[in-house]
Parts: sequence; C-alpha cells; structure tokens
Amino acid sequence: MSSLEPSSPAAALAAVAARIDKARAAAIRPAPFTTLVAVSKGHGPERVRPVLEMGHRVFGESRVQEANAKWPAFKLAHPDVELHLIGPLQTNKVREAVQLFDVIQTLDRPKLATALKTEQARTGRSPTLFIQVNTGEEPQKAGVAPQDAPGFIAWCRDELELPVGGLMCIPPIDEPPAPHFALLQKLARDHGLPLLSMGMSDDFETAIKFGATHVRVGTALFGARETETAASHDVAGMVQK
Repeated sequence: MSSLEPSSPAAALAAVAARIDKARAAAIRPAPFTTLVAVSKGHGPERVRPVLEMGHRVFGESRVQEANAKWPAFKLAHPDVELHLIGPLQTNKVREAVQLFDVIQTLDRPKLATALKTEQARTGRSPTLFIQVNTGEEPQKAGVAPQDAPGFIAWCRDELELPVGGLMCIPPIDEPPAPHFALLQKLARDHGLPLLSMGMSDDFETAIKFGATHVRVGTALFGARETETAASHDVAGMVQK
C-alpha cells in the first residue's frame, strides 16, 4: 500500500499532522499557523465521520451539490466545523455556496465577485474569501493571472468591500511547485493578505516553507476517491490532492 493510500482516514490524520509539524519546525519563516484542510470530496460520510470523531474540524469540498448532500447533517452535529469550497464556483450556485461554506477559496473573476457581493448584501453572511491565482498561467485552469492579481485584489477588497483574506494557487503538475508558492507568497505580502492556501498531499511540506497557512490534503488522508463520479466533474487542472 502506498504511503498516500492510508489504511483509515483516522489513522492517517495523526501522520499528516506530524508531517505538518515537522515541516513547520524545519521552515525558516513558517506562517503563524498552518491549518490542515481535509479534502473530503468524492468520499462518503462513512469516510469523513472518523476524522470528525478525532476532533478535526476543517474540511474542503469541490462541488456545491456534493457538499449539500453531505455536510448539513454533520454541521448540525458539529457546529464548529469550518467548510471550505476549493473547487470552481458557478455564479448560479453562489446562493447555495454562501449558505453552506464558511470559506470560499476560488474567487477568480469579476462576475463571481459581484455575485458574492450581492448575496452578502442579501443575507448578511460573509464567508472568508481567497482569490485564486493562476500562477502558471495555464489556459485550462481557473484563476486570475499574476499580472492581473493586484488590480483584482484592490477592486474586490476596496471597491466591493468583500472579505478577502488571502490567496490560493494550484501549481502546474509538471513543474516544481516552489517558484509558484514563492510568487503567491510575494503577492500576498505585497497586498497585506495574511492567508495563503497552497500545497496538497505531494507538496504541502514545500508550501509550508513558503508560509502556507492552509494546506489542502485529500489523498494522504482518505486515499483514492471512492468513485470516479466526482473526478469526472473536476475542471482540468483543478484536482486537489
């Protein structure tokens, strides 16, 4: 069995936490904290429940529909759960997303920003937002181009007054991730944004060296997804590991 195919999510949680602690200890300037976002997309409640029972409370889902089927009951039982949307958000799903998610990590275009502002005004509910930056400028991948990020950050934060807390990226799978993490770190520092979501199962230790406050780990916790259904809906380049 591969080290990325844990025998049980509960058993893997302590191992991932230890890897995070070790990476933080080795980093010259780690972030003040590094939060593990347990990526539960594609896994049923029976896989999530043991991790909840161990006390973990921060989870990531990629699709609003799947999250709506899985998380309302869990959130009733565990009101302190913090649920992150880490997949692309369509504007016609904004109302549902704002109601369910505590953090939306994939703000990437003006139309979505405007829709989030409208829903915020309607409900008074304001999930923390991360702006997704397409650090590799890959045409098939969502995210703001690095050169457009300063203007978009300023517009979202200053004009729309959205609760933008940080930046998120998914480096190209065929390139070393470190330069992409360094770029995201610089953008965040330049704009006074304290949160950085970067790093997945294969590279989160590297992300921690560059100040990740949130690492998105799925495979190392839950193993391969139970079905290919969720995978078939992922936008190319958006797969979280």
